Amino acid sequence: MDDQMQRQRFERKYFINESQALAIREHVQCHLVPDQFSEGKPDYSYPVHSIYLDSNNLLTYWATVQCEKKRFKLRVRFYDDHPDSPVFFELKRRENECILKQRGMVHRRDAAMLLAGHVPGPEHLTTGKPHQLVAVQRFCHLMHKLHARPMMHIAYLREAWVSKLNNSVRVTVDRLVRGEPRHQPAFLTRMEDPVYPFGKLHVLEIKFTDRFPDWLNGLVQHFDLLQTGGPKYCGSIMELGEQQVVWMEHGSVQQKLAHIRNYC
Repeated sequence: MDDQMQRQRFERKYFINESQALAIREHVQCHLVPDQFSEGKPDYSYPVHSIYLDSNNLLTYWATVQCEKKRFKLRVRFYDDHPDSPVFFELKRRENECILKQRGMVHRRDAAMLLAGHVPGPEHLTTGKPHQLVAVQRFCHLMHKLHARPMMHIAYLREAWVSKLNNSVRVTVDRLVRGEPRHQPAFLTRMEDPVYPFGKLHVLEIKFTDRFPDWLNGLVQHFDLLQTGGPKYCGSIMELGEQQVVWMEHGSVQQKLAHIRNYC
């Protein structure tokens, strides 16, 4: 699973409706194939769940809202409720237009302990790959500096298409985007009362490692798509209101952003 990830890429996001999503699927099938998790699934879709971490004054949230050129997100991703399934500690950084992503596959039984401050070691990971341990160590380092903790549970159904020969292009459609506060390291898919920040709209993401492919540029023009941000974590907080997510600390937005710049 980790080896299929694009570690450095560019992203473009668009809001689309269901009829557009079906038409776009017909289009991309001529160039891409379903990824290993979409293949054979109803609507080519599989569930994705993430717990986003943030500080009590929502530093990573404000960095995105204010469009900071250098910013990052901390999240723990999981796909089901099975106690033996791993969870993924993910650090997603943006530097100008480039997305840099690191993640490590952690034993579910150890995840809460690491989020509580335990020092990560090879025994906590499901693989012996050094780059994954580095990713988890970097995640925990930033978590401690930021005093971050679990803040929001974000979920959606993902339809994913990838290049036939390599991972240079990836196209995803995320449906039923929803979120609710979660302040405990509970890796459970159930949600009690989520908000739907984008309503009935889906998020189309085009991810590429080199130049934007001509055929995808043609697709964007054909469907008259308008590039947007579409941040799921921030959108859910905006829908709820910051005070409903966490008790906000005092301080101006500029003071908060000065902190996040130091950590980047």
